[in-house]
Order: sequence, then structure tokens, then C-alpha cells
Amino acid sequence: MSAGKTVVIDYQTGNLNSACKSLRAVGADLLVTQRPEDLKNAARIVLPGVGHFASTERLTTSGIGDALRERVAEGVPFLGICVGLQWLFAGSAEASDTPGLGIFPEVCERFPGGIKSPHVGWNSLEPVGESRLLAGLPDSPYVYFTHSYRAPRINATTTVTNYGGAFSAVIEKDNWMAVQFHPEKSGAVGLKILENFLKVTPC
Repeated sequence: MSAGKTVVIDYQTGNLNSACKSLRAVGADLLVTQRPEDLKNAARIVLPGVGHFASTERLTTSGIGDALRERVAEGVPFLGICVGLQWLFAGSAEASDTPGLGIFPEVCERFPGGIKSPHVGWNSLEPVGESRLLAGLPDSPYVYFTHSYRAPRINATTTVTNYGGAFSAVIEKDNWMAVQFHPEKSGAVGLKILENFLKVTPC
């Protein structure tokens, strides 16, 4: 049963175990699933992700994308991590034939030439708006990134990171929330962000 639980979507990506470990560390009662029907009674939904954007095709073919839209529209808070953030866009240049969920109409692009890619390691978060996920954190905290593609800054961007220009590091629109970095690899700052997500009141 998923009632009252934080449901973590498993679409066979690499950081599932570490994400679950960190969520449990801040008090989340988890259900890990590949089934869209398990989202029906979820209190919160998390989509971790590592790897190629094409892996998100499973989210469409399994029916999870449709179930997720329905649940978030009903007020359930959602958190996407890394590829889980990029999937909220129309798509990514990494896999142009794989559509994203399309919550945001823009497309994720590769980092520009002339800088090292992938972007791996610690970098700072720079708020550009009010963020529920970063509540209680000091200015410009450092978190851990590993990615070759980035989401553009949009109206829903609450925090950017600069690497070859500014890109969206945190996005928050109603109950759609997502981070490009890995909170599960970001020490105390990452745990605080996950704790803040568990405290989000449904819109």
C-alpha cells in the first residue's frame, strides 16, 4: 500500500539506492515501485535519475508519466533529481527522439564547447527567487553535480549554478520541484534539501 508514503519511482537508473538511503535518513517512509498504480495514494513522489535521457522513455511507455501528471494536479508534491529534472522539459538534445514530460516547453542542451564536460563535482547554488527546497540553508551552499546536459533558466527557476553560463539548478512550480544536482551526494546540505521537500505543503 502506498497511502501516506513517499513513492520513489524506479526506472532502472544508477542512484536509486543512495537516494533512498538519504530519504530514509531524513524520515521518509518509502515505497519503491515501477508501477503507475502505486502513485495513486502517494503522499509524495520522487524521481531520481542518472544516465542517458533516453532512459526516461520507460516513464512514458509504463504509464507513469500520465499517473504523475494526475497526482501532482491533485496536489501531491513531486521531486525530480538530475535526469528527473530534465525529464520535466519538452526533451533533451541528448536524445532528440525521446520526448520529455513537457511541463516546461524548453529543451535541455549540452554544455557549450570550450569547457570541460561532463560537469562533475561541487559547485554553488545561487538563488534567483524564493525556494522552499533551500529554506534554512546558508547563502550559496555547495552541492554535488554530475551531468553533461543542462536545463535553461526559466520562470520557474528558483536557483541557478554557473558553469559555462547560468543554468537551472532548482526548479519549483506549484508542486513540481526538481534539482539538477544530487542531494544524496551533497552531505548535510543535500539532507536538508530532502528534509525540506518532506515538509512541503501540497498546493
